[in-house]
Amino acid sequence: MPFAQIYMLEGRTAEQKKAVIEKVTQALVEAVGAPKETVRVWIHEMPKENWGIAGVSAKELGR
Repeated sequence: MPFAQIYMLEGRTAEQKKAVIEKVTQALVEAVGAPKETVRVWIHEMPKENWGIAGVSAKELGR
C-alpha cells in the first residue's frame, strides 16, 4: 500500500487539494503499478509562521 505525505503551506482551496490527491494517486498507480484502491495520500498543511525560508518565516515573506 503506497502512502504519500505532502507538506504544503496553508491556503490552498479544497479543489486544489482534491487535484493534488488525484494526481499523486495516479502517479503512484503509473509508477509502481499499485492498485488505485490501495494508495493513500495525506496532506499536511503547515501554518505559514511555522515554515522558514532562509531564516525568515513564509508569513513574513508574504508567501
